[in-house]
Amino acid sequence: MDQFEEQQIVNGKVMAVLSYLTILCIIPLLFQKDNGFVLYHGKQGLVIFVAEVAIFILHILLGVWILKIGMFLMLLFSFVGIIAVLQGRHIHLPVISEIADKIIL
Repeated sequence: MDQFEEQQIVNGKVMAVLSYLTILCIIPLLFQKDNGFVLYHGKQGLVIFVAEVAIFILHILLGVWILKIGMFLMLLFSFVGIIAVLQGRHIHLPVISEIADKIIL
């Protein structure tokens, strides 16, 4: 993916951070999807949120250990994403990015 324009990064940092805060990932996708930087991080945040919901459902069937491990991984992905946003760059999160790139809004 090409580098984003400096203006897109500056204007989109706050919304891009929201992308990684669970259900709040919907806000940037609704209000700033014309900003490529926000859209990139918003899609990744959406994938992380859907994975969190799936992990929560799976823990009912498989036990609490899946919740602890899965949520730890999703929290780690979110933390890495937020750090990347604050540094003004995009980051390729394993598995998350491949799924997010297929999302069309």
